Amino acid sequence: MNRLKTKYEGEVAPALMKQFGYANRLQVPRLVKVTLNMGLGDATQNPKLIDGAVEEMTAIAGQKPVVTRARKSIAAFKVRVGNAIGCCVTLRGERMYEFLDRLMNVALPRVRDFRGTSPKAFDGHGDYTLGIREQIIFPEIDYDKVEKFKGMNVTIATSAKTDEEAFALLKGLGMPFRKA
Repeated sequence: MNRLKTKYEGEVAPALMKQFGYANRLQVPRLVKVTLNMGLGDATQNPKLIDGAVEEMTAIAGQKPVVTRARKSIAAFKVRVGNAIGCCVTLRGERMYEFLDRLMNVALPRVRDFRGTSPKAFDGHGDYTLGIREQIIFPEIDYDKVEKFKGMNVTIATSAKTDEEAFALLKGLGMPFRKA
């Protein structure tokens, strides 16, 4: 079993039950899924960027991403319907816990001048979104093979009803939040 999942079941869930006064273990918020999304606006000019992004995201997530395509044509951005403009992957179960463990304990501390993640990035329904500017913070990425630095969004979906519950869940799991 994954280290983060063991921590959740052994320490975090009982602490949340006590903190919020849940009567049932099934009321305790839990992680549902993690979605990684990499948008590549430059892919309209250089379609080979998509191939590199797919390889890098496969290395980061451990799962092959889906290439996202444009739904509308936008002349100002030189985008046509069906153009590949990014890639995304949804992680659940063991891969989700393994990715979050690597994100919180290995990748985020490698960010330059890192002071913690923002505690204000919750959406009001218990989901948290984190923006990463460079994909090279992950140790799986070979710095020499990167042709362009690309950012990505990491969305952590929880079963929490409020942002306060989701904050307590992620804080208990080890998300490095900065002081508000």
